[in-house]
Amino acid sequence: MTAPVFVVAGFDAGVGAGAESGTGGRFVLDGPEGRHAVSVKRLRPGEDVVLTDGQGRWADGVVLAAEGKDRLVVQLATVAEEPPETPRITVVQALPKGDRGELAVETMTETGVDAIVPWTASRCVTQWKGDRGAKALAKWRATAREAGKQSRRVRFPEVTDAMTTKQVAASLATADFAAVLHESGEEPLATAALPDRGSIVLVVGPEGGVAPEELTAFAQAGARPYRLGRSVLRTSTAGTAATAVLMARTGRWS
Repeated sequence: MTAPVFVVAGFDAGVGAGAESGTGGRFVLDGPEGRHAVSVKRLRPGEDVVLTDGQGRWADGVVLAAEGKDRLVVQLATVAEEPPETPRITVVQALPKGDRGELAVETMTETGVDAIVPWTASRCVTQWKGDRGAKALAKWRATAREAGKQSRRVRFPEVTDAMTTKQVAASLATADFAAVLHESGEEPLATAALPDRGSIVLVVGPEGGVAPEELTAFAQAGARPYRLGRSVLRTSTAGTAATAVLMARTGRWS
């Protein structure tokens, strides 16, 4: 089994020189992550771990000591940098009902998506407003972080602030490949001509579907409709299925 992943704010909090310069060193993992490592994972001296800032910097480590209930002393190997993947894959996810949003974020993160954009589509039953919206966004970001750790990623997906249809259209206009998952698409995503670098932006509509005026706005921004297959997927699973197709077709899973 691969080593568990723990998130750190940075590698300059190490005990002893070298962690920040990339030559390794001792590092104290404390706080919530240290508590999870010591009290939940029950890690002991000699076990392997991976520490990461979630933004691409990471290091293999070996546990030297577990102190109290929330301090893990780790001997780090060289601190490395994982470059961003290309093409960059962004999924614009219409807001689902209930906890299906967190499900979508979790599975897309595990699949390898690079960015997730919450979209307040006109047919969304759920609307993010005020404190409720802030809490929902925080849940999405926390889910991406935990799913990133679970799937052993060292570069977690960005979860942006919620966007309006106008903002989504502007984002689509700058993409190297832009698509809307929609039943009107004549071509399947599995056969679309994809770039081997740059950015891919994919729109997943709400349960009620993408409204005609939204399709028009996205088409004007250069996003064509594509279909996944014969079956109809829920909004909480369509993004994950589409991400898997893109991962395989762009070679990122090779």
